Amino acid sequence: MSTDTERAEEGAETSSSFLETWAKWYHIPVLGAVMLFMFWVRTQSYDRFVTDDGTPALAGVDSWYHWRTLEWTAENYPNTMPYEIWTGFPTGNYVGQFGTLFDQLIVTVAMIVGLGDPSAETLYTVALLAIPAMAALVAVPVFYMGRRLGGTIGGISAIIVLALAPGSFLSRSTVGQLDHHVGEVLFMAIAVLGMMVALRVAEREQPIYELVVDRDWGALRTPTIYSVLAGFALSLYVWAWPSAIVLIGIFGVFFAIQLCLDYLRGISPDHVAFVGAVSLGVTTIITLLLIEEIGFSVSSFGVLQPLTAALVAVGCLFMAWLARTWNERDLDRRYYPLAIGGIAGVAMLVMWLALPDLYSTLIGNLTGRLLPIDPSTSTLTISEAQPPDDFTSYVSDEFGAAFFTMLLGLALLVARPFFGRDYRAEYTLVIVWSLFLISMTATQVRFSYYLVLAVAVVNAAFIADVVRLFDLDLEGGVDSLRQVETYQVIVLLMVVLLLFAPLLPPMAGENATAWDRGENVGPSQDAMHWQESNHWLAENTPEPGNWGGADNASELDYFGTYEYPDGGDYDYPQGAYGVMSWWDYGHLITTQGERIPHSNPFQQNARSSSAFLTAESEEQGELVLDTIAAGESPLDDENALRSNEELEAMAEDATHEEIRYVMIDHAMAGGKFHAITEWTEPDYSHFVTAEDLGDEPLHADNLSEAFGEVPYDNTMLSKLYFDDASGMEHYRTVHENEDAGTAFFVSYAEVYHEQAFQPQTAQQLESMGYENGDVLYVSGGQLAPPGEGNPAVRINRPESQQGALQLQQNPSTVLFDAQRSAAVKTFERVEGATIAGTVDDEDDLLGDDAPVHVELELETNADRTFNYTQEVELAADGSFEVTVPYATNDELGVEDGYTNSSVEALGDYTVSVGVPGEEGYEGQLSVPETAVVQGETIDDIEFEQTQLEEPADNESESEVPDDGTDENGSDGNESTGNESDGNESAGNETAGNETDEAAAEEN
Repeated sequence: MSTDTERAEEGAETSSSFLETWAKWYHIPVLGAVMLFMFWVRTQSYDRFVTDDGTPALAGVDSWYHWRTLEWTAENYPNTMPYEIWTGFPTGNYVGQFGTLFDQLIVTVAMIVGLGDPSAETLYTVALLAIPAMAALVAVPVFYMGRRLGGTIGGISAIIVLALAPGSFLSRSTVGQLDHHVGEVLFMAIAVLGMMVALRVAEREQPIYELVVDRDWGALRTPTIYSVLAGFALSLYVWAWPSAIVLIGIFGVFFAIQLCLDYLRGISPDHVAFVGAVSLGVTTIITLLLIEEIGFSVSSFGVLQPLTAALVAVGCLFMAWLARTWNERDLDRRYYPLAIGGIAGVAMLVMWLALPDLYSTLIGNLTGRLLPIDPSTSTLTISEAQPPDDFTSYVSDEFGAAFFTMLLGLALLVARPFFGRDYRAEYTLVIVWSLFLISMTATQVRFSYYLVLAVAVVNAAFIADVVRLFDLDLEGGVDSLRQVETYQVIVLLMVVLLLFAPLLPPMAGENATAWDRGENVGPSQDAMHWQESNHWLAENTPEPGNWGGADNASELDYFGTYEYPDGGDYDYPQGAYGVMSWWDYGHLITTQGERIPHSNPFQQNARSSSAFLTAESEEQGELVLDTIAAGESPLDDENALRSNEELEAMAEDATHEEIRYVMIDHAMAGGKFHAITEWTEPDYSHFVTAEDLGDEPLHADNLSEAFGEVPYDNTMLSKLYFDDASGMEHYRTVHENEDAGTAFFVSYAEVYHEQAFQPQTAQQLESMGYENGDVLYVSGGQLAPPGEGNPAVRINRPESQQGALQLQQNPSTVLFDAQRSAAVKTFERVEGATIAGTVDDEDDLLGDDAPVHVELELETNADRTFNYTQEVELAADGSFEVTVPYATNDELGVEDGYTNSSVEALGDYTVSVGVPGEEGYEGQLSVPETAVVQGETIDDIEFEQTQLEEPADNESESEVPDDGTDENGSDGNESTGNESDGNESAGNETAGNETDEAAAEEN
């Protein structure tokens, strides 16, 4: 019997030991399960990013440039790119945010997997999986941060919120999103956790000035170690993202507040100041070693990071010293914070006077990134840098109710000392940090991927305080659970439902859960649309350095190392050239086409690109490019294009560093055009407003006449994209993207039709004076009487064909123009051949200034035919000269240093002299490719007297189609990643807004 009793006691001890071990370590398997779930959610769509031919297929535009830096780092391991000459032509660019610790970590893993020499496939596979893996790792610091605020249950609650959040953090950390955002979140979480731990250790060990003077390293050892680790963690964050200076600033604000609080509470500021001085001192030293550029740029490894860290470290020491001086002079403690505030104000004034560049950088980033006060106009054209339209709705979609419970958690943290509970410095840190993240998200939507950290972590405090408030013991074992009252169970269920139910079905809605959104991701549509065009560019244009047979491509190695040039202006060799497009597509041109764009998603040269694309004549466009080649800006101080006379004077110093190609897509021609005009003057309304509109109300019957030609139609962008350079001398279409299909554009007006409006609204409009068919007018976003305000007319809006049919069938809209074009077109800039001739008008068939009409029929690689035409006037002596960009043969190619054009002439040029439909003169001649690229003159034309035909019009396909289908589905409305908005964009993209004033929506 005693044996049975002993066995029972041994069993009880074993069971007790197991339960104790489980209670101590159960969070580890839970944390592992949550991490696996996060990784699975983000890799569901892996197969969509693996292509048959092995070419990358990535989810965002910035992802493509990270692929570039990963490839470069793998070729030059362990170095990162010092200076990039394959973007930002004709200067190159320092790309501090790319090729950082983030890229080195991914390449290091690929090196290990590939045994020191990873293939491109291995590097790509590792890159795809690294982002979800980093996202899963974020759960580790979040758990421990949450546990510090709310115990193990709080930590587990925090990581569950993190795992279920369906917003920006998820969308930026799925497979295919090869971007540093997830690295930013991971290293910020580690840095904040490190600072929290260091602060708590300092409060426990209480390091003070006297211990430092006495060199009592035994007493200082522990707080020093943890403070050094906190500084190292902060340095890793800066190393991964130079703009992490934002966290240095947040820490600076925290230390200023906490040191004041400690002093007011009678606690020595030395403890917290010690942490600040040591940790930020370590960050200062490490970031000094990272300097690559002397300057105050936030986005590069420059002077600003170590300088800011040093200011915070010195500020902590100064505040501790001032507190001691304050005590020695027996001054009232209440005035200490006022003194600190006054000193900070004086310091800012001195900075404004002595270091204006540093001051403007700090204030500009404060108002543009941290506080929703004064974002720049150019920032507002970037989709991810815009403030949310409705902040409450936005955070609800991002985090469900967890954002609002976070606010309660912050309030409960603040209230802890009022309930007699211990208050730690790390609580102040979390509160300050969270408030800044909220403000940053209200300033720029992209920072919501940071806000998820605060939402998750502070909810740990919320859960813990609710559990404490209702005396719930969730970690006390079975016996404690048996004592739980019914009301406690109800409270617990309500809290769980409040926090998690909005993130789960059915409350989350269709395709709104984290796993739904993780499953519905795919490659960037922009990248896929541009892929064929860029691959064509790589195969059918000379390598940079070889243009015109210069044979200098070896000086521009794609994986070469180039040191930072004097003045940041790289000296390109003869034969190098640039590609003009909008900045959204620069990284794609670099990585897919291996050519050098002028502008890029760093927003480098965005203004000069805008100046070219919006130039309202070919002469003006040419002068812009020549001015760029001269190293000058074509814009004045007001960002308006300089006069032609000024541009001509500046262009005299143009070098060989010329832009040779122009690429335009459907989004630039449509939804993004508004954003393009934001960078220069005049504004968008100038380009879509009829010049002689007058004050008379418009009727639907007069729309085609009134808006038959607006300034938009004369821009370089429109003349190239829609007209195939017809009428131009130095530009020609050389390729159009047939794989991506065609884009459809419509111009329409909103009109009054009594059957389309509610009776009350119709009565109101009729009382204003509207009759059926009248164009509606709006002023200040409200309907206005006919002729007052602006007509509700939309010019050249991208639309699906089905959408166009719906507009056509809607009685309250009238379509007056429709046209289609290839998704992406590529144009070449050439000297142009001059056709010269003389007409011997013996029969006096020609009047004064008789027209000379030149025409050539061509066919594109997509089997589309069009006519190039140009017209000049005959001189008094019967002579004429006209410069044309298209050749009638294709005798030159890449091996000669020129272009393998995919657009071919279907015959010779026809030159007609005289009035169409009447007697005149006509002749034909061929124009060789050599004459076009070298600017030669062709004068061997012979004329015959004949009856002149009317010139052929290009088929614009302006009628609305009778079906609702798009060719290949390209409606001009897809875009993701770091681009201009106006379409579906989630990243750093151009924001092409709905730019015409909103018309009535009462119908």
